[in-house]
Amino acid sequence: MPGFFLIALFYGKMLLVMIIFLYGEDTFRSKRKLQEIIEEYKKVHKNGLNLTIIDCQSADFGDFKREIETVSMFKEKKLIILKNALSASEFSGQGESATGGEKSLQKILSKNKEDTIVFFEDEKVDSRKSFFKFLEKNSKSQEFKSLSALQLLAFAKKGFEKTGVKIQDEALEQLVIFCGSDLWRLSNEIKKLAAFKMKPAFAKASAGEEVNLKDVEQMVNSEIETDIFKTIDAIARRNKKQALGLLHKHLEDGDSVPYLLSMINFQFRNLLLIKDLLEKRTQYHLIASKTGIHPFVVRKSYELCERFTFPEIKKIYQKIFLADLDIKTGKVEPQTALDLLISGI
Repeated sequence: MPGFFLIALFYGKMLLVMIIFLYGEDTFRSKRKLQEIIEEYKKVHKNGLNLTIIDCQSADFGDFKREIETVSMFKEKKLIILKNALSASEFSGQGESATGGEKSLQKILSKNKEDTIVFFEDEKVDSRKSFFKFLEKNSKSQEFKSLSALQLLAFAKKGFEKTGVKIQDEALEQLVIFCGSDLWRLSNEIKKLAAFKMKPAFAKASAGEEVNLKDVEQMVNSEIETDIFKTIDAIARRNKKQALGLLHKHLEDGDSVPYLLSMINFQFRNLLLIKDLLEKRTQYHLIASKTGIHPFVVRKSYELCERFTFPEIKKIYQKIFLADLDIKTGKVEPQTALDLLISGI
């Protein structure tokens, strides 16, 4: 390990490291981890005078350099948090060579053996950058990836347990389908549903007061993917009027034709993959792993597959491709192409 590694707080333990690197698409958990680090630091340094947060998008490297080189009046270890340094060229350097902030940072750290620096990224990072590789190699890093289906269920279940409110398994699954991997939204919806089921005043939820499927469907606004399932179900039942009505409602709400078409294409692609495996007598529990499709989507798609033959799905998928091509080449107006697609299925 490089000589400038030192003791810092991470996961509530003392580790031989002075640089912490937090990044990943799941900003809910990464921000929660950042807050834990700050709170652990404040337990030791109660005045918090040597805690500094620098937004690298608006600050420059000189601000960081002055902060880390300033001698603390109380001789306390500093906790310096640098937000989005990787997307700030002055910190990360330009191109693939170790320039700019990276070299300057190496120089500063070779002298500084007392403070803790946290690199926190809530934007997408480029792992090809030399600065990213430098941080991965010379820090205690943690990537916060989106949770898997089972992890999302566990997260939601634990969230309800903390409120004292119970939720039925079917309702829990539907909530996760609606919210997907967006933990910010999932957390807010849990609070909303729990508050709905709680007694007035200060009480916790009464025994047997569970959140049910109807509660979730009435109180949680689903994302477009779920509504597209309804549209495809209408198509499968040959109810073109309902399918067109659902799509026109999305258009009125501001969703674009290309986006709606891409969602229909995505769902029929899933149907094609799943139906193909079912035709080959693949066991249901293996479909998600073989296709890489979310287990909840597999379950919904499985139900829809029963309404189509494999040739029908293949033919519809081809029609979607042609409608998209007509739009992109200017042959047909977008909304007209969408209407013709649904009418011709």
